[in-house]
Amino acid sequence: MDKAKSRTIFERFALQNKQPVTELNYTSNFELLAAVMLSAQMTDKGVNKATAALFPVANTPQSMLDLGEEKLKNYLKNINLYKTKAKHLIQSCEILVKKHNSIVPDTREELEALPGVGRKTANVVLSIAFDHPAIAVDTHIFRVANRTKLAQGKTPRQVEDKLVKIIPELYLNHAHHWLILHGRYVCTARSPKCKACIIQDLCEYEDKNL
Repeated sequence: MDKAKSRTIFERFALQNKQPVTELNYTSNFELLAAVMLSAQMTDKGVNKATAALFPVANTPQSMLDLGEEKLKNYLKNINLYKTKAKHLIQSCEILVKKHNSIVPDTREELEALPGVGRKTANVVLSIAFDHPAIAVDTHIFRVANRTKLAQGKTPRQVEDKLVKIIPELYLNHAHHWLILHGRYVCTARSPKCKACIIQDLCEYEDKNL
């Protein structure tokens, strides 16, 4: 897809939703980090249900350490892979307290040094918490980018690199959310809602659901 068409796509997204936000509930950078770490293979709604009970009890690195891994697991039992995620959360809290004065770092290198934090999680935190032009390619963005031919690739990293190159700089900060929301509610995996799609005429998908 050429850059002119890409610009038009994001112009329309911006007109439809000027300030897109994550559907994860959080009130601090640490809560955001914890919620994103829990969100792998989970819906935002499922994560929000767990954190609604957890965060009033432990919503800082130290308070989560004080809670301890075993008690933390009790709050995460409805979260997929909750035992591993609880372990990684506790390990990350130890690093945050010892190395970062309990402050979530704002660099990719430091974020990815935390157990359980990969490139996608780091990109979400960098984008939302620190307004860095980072795009976390989840299943929705991977699907939308490939289906529309906005940025085709066989791996999330290939798609990410192509998106960063083709999306106009003006729209990079919000592109992550626009693409996720579009994939979640319009360009769905099964039976995409092409008739209601605001970029249907720009999308290069040959088999539109019209």
